[in-house]
Amino acid sequence: MPKEAWLDDHDDCVRLGQSIMTKINERNKAPKNSTNYTKLQSEVRSHMKQMSNTIIRLKDGLLKQSSSYHITEREAERRQTMLDQLLTKEKQLQQEFNNDGDLNPFTRPNPWGNNPWGGSAESDDTTGLSVSDIRSQQQEMITEQDHGLETLSKVVTRQKQMALDIGDEVEYHNELIDDIHDHVDRTDQRLITETHHIRIIDKKASTCALGIMAALLFIAVIVIALVPYDGKP
Repeated sequence: MPKEAWLDDHDDCVRLGQSIMTKINERNKAPKNSTNYTKLQSEVRSHMKQMSNTIIRLKDGLLKQSSSYHITEREAERRQTMLDQLLTKEKQLQQEFNNDGDLNPFTRPNPWGNNPWGGSAESDDTTGLSVSDIRSQQQEMITEQDHGLETLSKVVTRQKQMALDIGDEVEYHNELIDDIHDHVDRTDQRLITETHHIRIIDKKASTCALGIMAALLFIAVIVIALVPYDGKP
């Protein structure tokens, strides 16, 4: 239900309620056995049913508008108050209808109060404004709300892109760290291998040196043994 149609239906329902109250008062003045009484009774019953169906339609329309954000939250609350007042006055009209003229129609309280439209007192924001002005005001509020949502959407999009960029950067650095870790592992393995080779070489070098020294000593002993000693100092 378009938001303008909702307001129109609400105004129609208010006027229908006023008409029902007028007919109830006329019925109560008429003799119960008269044709006019029966006619008014039937008309009131039919109009009450029509009013009930309109209120149900208004309730469903308001639920759809508020859930789809076609109207502002403030406007939804205002319309809910208007709808609650209609429901209250519908119950009061039903009570008046069921009283069937037991009370004096001139002393019975009017469920529509002193306000001929049966609506709630206007707020400061709408006082002195026509229905067209109120609708224009609501449209401006909705436009501002849409602009704010669009700005928020852009901010969220930028934040999302920044998060994706940061994620790509972190992934790139993780890959670099993994490469460095692999390189360090290979270097450690090479160091271990080279250290093992050095130890083997060092061990062989030590063994070779001892063999050479032993050979030199053996040669020196042979030379001393073969050279004749003449007894001179």
